[in-house]
Amino acid sequence: MNLIDIHCHINHEYFRNEVEEVLKRAEKAGLKAIFLSGVNPENNREVLQWSKKYSLLKASLGIYPIDALGMEPDETGLPVHKGAIDLEEEFKFMEKNLKDIIAIGEVGLDFHWADKEKTYSQQAENFRRIIRFAKKVKKPLIIHSRRAEKECLDILEEEIKNKEIPVNLHCFSGKKSQIKRAAELGYYFSVPPNIVKAQNFQVLVEMVPLTQLFTETDSPWLSPYPDRKNEPAFVMESLKKIAEIKNLSVEETADVIWKNYQKVFAKGK
Repeated sequence: MNLIDIHCHINHEYFRNEVEEVLKRAEKAGLKAIFLSGVNPENNREVLQWSKKYSLLKASLGIYPIDALGMEPDETGLPVHKGAIDLEEEFKFMEKNLKDIIAIGEVGLDFHWADKEKTYSQQAENFRRIIRFAKKVKKPLIIHSRRAEKECLDILEEEIKNKEIPVNLHCFSGKKSQIKRAAELGYYFSVPPNIVKAQNFQVLVEMVPLTQLFTETDSPWLSPYPDRKNEPAFVMESLKKIAEIKNLSVEETADVIWKNYQKVFAKGK
């Protein structure tokens, strides 16, 4: 089986002394591609460097909405950027390294860590600029939408017409009506391993065609095991639960998700 993790942060300090072992376990589990996701300029440069060092890793360069605002990061352990991000400068860096980038993300909106009333206008402006850049360079988007699902969908629908570029909603936790809306727009959804206990992700998988699903981990978070940090090898837990819900074999499910990857990110390669 060919497995994929399209969103993780194994450059987090939690993994500093065991990256090689984590990647070995991922390979043993059958992973053929792991997207290492950036959140700010410093992080993006590290992600790009790691993707060149480890063939299993693919660089997804992003601008996390909280970092873009210059707010203190909600989680330590990743490289930190001081102050608001100069989007144009970061776009220049991404464009310069475009051949080594598989996606733009994670990007989007966040009303969990940031006050919606105070920050919506700036977050929305940043998000629109990022979407327009992704359209310019023709790269798929990987979206963060924590407690901002409706607002993200509103902006995406306004900015992206006729499926100009693929959109993947990472860890989407919206209502059923929002899941239905996003699926009808042709967006994709990536499912983390804590689907084994998270009913919202189980409902999402029930509603969305398998041809619009991916597996992810968001490592080191969202582990399926209460006493272990998450890692790419655990996408197998996502896969098994998706297969169970879709009433398919794990092999059949993995095959469709791999074909989704080839269509959206690898362009058949």
